[in-house]
Amino acid sequence: MSRTVSDLVMEYFQSHPKQDWQHGPVVDWVEEQYLKLYGKKPRDTWKAIRRLYQEGKLIKVRKGVYRYDPNYVRNVSLLDFPPDVKEKIFQRDKYRCVICGLGRKDGVEICADHVVPLDRGGTNTVENGQTLCTKHNLIKKNYSQTETGKRYFIKMYKEALKKDDKNMIKFCKDVFNAYNRHKINTHIPRPNAKRKT
Repeated sequence: MSRTVSDLVMEYFQSHPKQDWQHGPVVDWVEEQYLKLYGKKPRDTWKAIRRLYQEGKLIKVRKGVYRYDPNYVRNVSLLDFPPDVKEKIFQRDKYRCVICGLGRKDGVEICADHVVPLDRGGTNTVENGQTLCTKHNLIKKNYSQTETGKRYFIKMYKEALKKDDKNMIKFCKDVFNAYNRHKINTHIPRPNAKRKT
């Protein structure tokens, strides 16, 4: 069975329990082991460390410093896929990101992503899962920030209309046009472009 970057990170921390470790030595050791196993360096080892902290497997002592304590249990509810479902998703997608095609054999950490997020009615099923590399998973998460941005510009636009701030009105319309041109967040209707005279 292949060993992932996360497996190697945990192996390092488990062999040094209750000790504080900065990213550097951990990353160096993991890269060395991965190179021996697969003949190439892994990508984004530090992201694997951060994810293990988010999953409750490591303790964050301070920025960039983590510790493993076998007696520490953190109640983390990530609403993630069960391990068997996650494995089926990876198998179906051949352990490769469905966007860029890179995967574990390329030294890229992969994750199971919800096509439809749980907070929008998605489920923890194989059909609602897809394999993404950490880069494209992060990009997808950032898309939700564009929704917040569009709503903020709508609010700004309405304020500019009240104040008759022609420069800001034009700016906001240009932003809305960019959203439309790139087909980003089209489910959020832009405000009426026509002004009452």
